[in-house]
Amino acid sequence: MTQQTMTIRQMCDAFDVTPRTLRFYESKELLFPLRDGQRRLFTRRDRARLKLILRGKRFGFSLEEIRQLLDLYTVDDSQRTQLSQTLAIAKERLSDMERRRAELDEAIDELRNQMLLVGDMLTSNKPAA
Repeated sequence: MTQQTMTIRQMCDAFDVTPRTLRFYESKELLFPLRDGQRRLFTRRDRARLKLILRGKRFGFSLEEIRQLLDLYTVDDSQRTQLSQTLAIAKERLSDMERRRAELDEAIDELRNQMLLVGDMLTSNKPAA
């Protein structure tokens, strides 16, 4: 991906997203492709931003959190502000994910126990052959 610009199709292929996704991120002012008539041309900056957007979504960040982090990139302090804020949000997100995992693990254990109980009930009530 050393090209200066990429078409919407090339972006979709490179990042495994749909044109609708790219247009949505553009409408939310997260991406800013160049326009050549009706064509959208995505720059290296757009590619970097999309990579961060997709990573943020995978980690459960909201679009507003992602926007705020991307906006911090323009602050001229060697990305220190952006990285610091990203770390703070990531810590919150990790804590939330770990809490949800614990709740899910508990629900899985409870379901397994219930299944064992029901299996035992069915086994003990089997008619004699």
